[in-house]
This record gives sequence, structure tokens and C-alpha cells, in this order.
Amino acid sequence: MSYLDIESVTCGYCHSCCTIHYLKQEGAKEYCLDLMSTLEQKGTIDIHAPEGEADPKLTLGYVKGEARGQMFGVLECLDADGKSLFLKAFSGQYNGVWDVNGWAPPLFDTKEFDLIVDSADKEIKRLGNIINKLLNEPDRHQLIYKRKRLSQELMKEIHALYRVNNFRSEARPLTDFFKNGIPAGAGDCCGPKLLNTAAKMGLLPVSLAEIFWGETNLSGTRMQGNFYGPCREKCLPLIGFMLCGANADRSDHE
Repeated sequence: MSYLDIESVTCGYCHSCCTIHYLKQEGAKEYCLDLMSTLEQKGTIDIHAPEGEADPKLTLGYVKGEARGQMFGVLECLDADGKSLFLKAFSGQYNGVWDVNGWAPPLFDTKEFDLIVDSADKEIKRLGNIINKLLNEPDRHQLIYKRKRLSQELMKEIHALYRVNNFRSEARPLTDFFKNGIPAGAGDCCGPKLLNTAAKMGLLPVSLAEIFWGETNLSGTRMQGNFYGPCREKCLPLIGFMLCGANADRSDHE
């Protein structure tokens, strides 16, 4: 197994045990297509809400319009009794929403996230309003620099909230995996969300598939209905560690 296979499997190198861990796509792919069919039928990702109570922000129209598509993923798992379970996730936020009932949550506590962001955003926006009024004033550059530093500090605080779990009951901070700076969106893709949730629930991962749905993205690199492997910059540094412990346990069931 090598990194050349990442479009057909979910894999990554684990620096803790010096091993490439991987999951196949087959199994999860069929359920992933079934999920997208259900979303199309319901017209929303809020499929567990009572009839007539789905959040209007979570309509499928979002990915077919301004968002220009989004990644969705399914993880096939086994519970302690060997029963098959399927977890589902969407990448990042869905129309500004992190947590949706029935979907894998992000790698951080959203309440803590909101407290940090709400407080910092007010100050950043306040500085922005002042900057817009000081078009040619000497203080303008100082305020721009101050706003930039506040934004950088905010990102550090947000990244500090992330906890990356694996199947050996180990958890590490996001900063451990990116020595040259954390890429935007690291830890927010479907794969990390699904594996993190399965590890915390004590489930055994079997297969994982990620599909793009909605309007083709602006760069033309993502098209509806196509399956894609984990992204190199944001996911591969995490996947190896997150799968550590899963391959050995899974062999007992094969």
C-alpha cells in the first residue's frame, strides 16, 4: 500500500508505529449513494428532524447554488457485537452550521468554538469599521496590523480546541500533525470527522467513501457523483494516526 492509492482507499502513514494504515472504499460506497438518494428525495440534510421541522438553512439547494457543492462521507463500522453500522458526515460547515442531528460532529466542542469566535469577531469587525473610515490616516496601517494579529490569534485558539482520536484510545492536538503551519480546514473533512466519531464511540471501521454532491466547483476538480480520496495537505497527515489500532482489530473480523 502506498500514497499512490489514495484515490481508491483512505490511507495514511502513522509516525507512532511507522505503518501505513488504510480503509477500502467498497461497502461504504453503496451506502453513500443510498444516502445521497435520500437527501435528494428529502431535499434537506436535516433528515432526522420531525416532519415539517427541518432547518431551512439545511436544504440541499445550498450545495446546488452558491456553495457550489460539498463533500459527503460514509463510514461502515462494526459495533462490539459485530453488527454493521454506518456513520455519515459532511465536510466543514453546512451553510454555517457545524452540528446537525445524525451527522458526525467536528473534532471540537462547538459551544467552546462559539464562545471564542463570537468574542473575537466583535473586536475584529469593530476594527474593520474603523479602518474603513480612516482611508488615508497614519493610524490605519497600525489598525490593519492589529486586526491581522487578532485573526491569527483567533485561529490559534480555534485549532487548540481540536482533539484527534485514534483506535488505541489516544488523543492528540491538531498542532502535533502540522509542523509548518496548519492548513485552513484541516480536520474538518469527512474522513477525520467520521474516524474521530467512530474511535470515540468504540466502533471498528471497515470501509469509508467520500462523494462530492452539488454544483461543480469553480476549479472544475470536483463533480457531482464522483468519489474522491482524502486530500493530501489537510487529511493525510491525520489519517495514519487516526486509523492506528483499527487494522489489527479489523483482521479479527475478516
